[in-house]
Amino acid sequence: MFDPDIAPSGTLLGLLQRGRGDGTLHALAAPRAEALAALHHCVLHDPRRDWQVENRSLYYARLCLDLDADLDEIEQHLFHPDDLVNTDEERTGLALAVLGHLAAYDRLDALRLLRRYAAAGSNWEWALDELALRDDDAGLRALAPAVLGRFPETPDGDAELADAARGAFEPRPWRLWADDPAHGPRVRAVQEQGAFDRWQRQLRPSGPRPGWSVHDVLAWAQQEHDLRPGSRRPDAAARCLAAVAGPEDRPELLAAAASAPDAARATALRYLADTGDPEVLDLIEAAVTEPDASEAVSRAALGAFERMRSIAALDRARIWAHRPDVLGAAAAAMLAARGGQYDAGLVLAALRRTVRAEGPHGQALWTLVDGAGRLAITCAAPVLRHIYRETASSHLRGRAARALAATDPTFAAGFAVECLWDCEETTRELAAHHAATGDARVVEQLRRLAADPAEEAEVQTAVRSRIGPDAAGV
Repeated sequence: MFDPDIAPSGTLLGLLQRGRGDGTLHALAAPRAEALAALHHCVLHDPRRDWQVENRSLYYARLCLDLDADLDEIEQHLFHPDDLVNTDEERTGLALAVLGHLAAYDRLDALRLLRRYAAAGSNWEWALDELALRDDDAGLRALAPAVLGRFPETPDGDAELADAARGAFEPRPWRLWADDPAHGPRVRAVQEQGAFDRWQRQLRPSGPRPGWSVHDVLAWAQQEHDLRPGSRRPDAAARCLAAVAGPEDRPELLAAAASAPDAARATALRYLADTGDPEVLDLIEAAVTEPDASEAVSRAALGAFERMRSIAALDRARIWAHRPDVLGAAAAAMLAARGGQYDAGLVLAALRRTVRAEGPHGQALWTLVDGAGRLAITCAAPVLRHIYRETASSHLRGRAARALAATDPTFAAGFAVECLWDCEETTRELAAHHAATGDARVVEQLRRLAADPAEEAEVQTAVRSRIGPDAAGV
């Protein structure tokens, strides 16, 4: 993830960067040149904090259609000389995804641009995946020489080609090429070799084997961590411990959770938390708060605590929730997710504290916002409205909207209306259930969503529950 430069929420650019429904409504009311400039800035400079999970492409594609935008600036961006040196997916991924949606809306200029980029661009895999969903067989077959020509017919080239075919999200082009008389033999050969290589790797497992002891599993976890720091071997090792550890191994596991090397300690903490050992909460607190504890151990201890479902863990969370550190944040998150109504005060205090300390974007807010909605904390509505307006995360905004639906009686006539144009389908679905139909814009947008073939099925189901089964004709 990265932190893009986000304009203030009160500006047209800031609204569009956030993917808010008000961004579309303001763009349609603004001078067309101003709206197009803001739209192109968003498409060419991806504003998402996490481009792999946040949605913007359909949102921007719909606005392109509403503004009758041409594709000249997107074309210049895709074929800029920077494409030769900056091959990161986030430079071109959003633009390609927007083109994919436009092609689905029968914009032939978008389809032709995707074909050109798939043949010559550095992020050709993304373009090919978009085309796999929208292009016809003839168009995909015509790309075979350009795509396969990227890989020399050498052992290394064939290995890279096999990796590309295996890593494709959409297999349709590769299936077409495998059946092609001219290119099929090579494509089939590299696919078969890739399958054989995977089979060979499966025959040479390096992990735990039957007969391993607790000591062996802990040693394996540490060895794998030393070879590949940052791997998630402690999680896998903890699952192995569930198969080999018995009551007689508890002293060794407690000792490992208190002072073993990082990966072994993390493994023991995870296992003891999963089994609800009565001493694990003290060990978790020590792992997080002791001065010489490593970040890896602290993170593993917090993760182990967050997985716990016991009454003892909730009781300890009520004690820790007052702390101003990461342990307090984890405790508040547990209460937000699983606490009772009597924990509302602690959750609200943590929500306010987190917004003051981290602003409206912090990852820690996600669970707290959900908790405010789950516990129906009505006095949390002002801070939830602030998060909704200001956060750059469309996922967090959607969570804030869901919490407002449970806490704010003005939601249906307020934020729910603009949520019908939001970039996230889950937020549009929420709005379809709640938006007050007294606003003429609401009924018109509900009809549009019901008739749009690009809209998610869940959103259309919610729409039809409001305006009848024959929504498109209402």
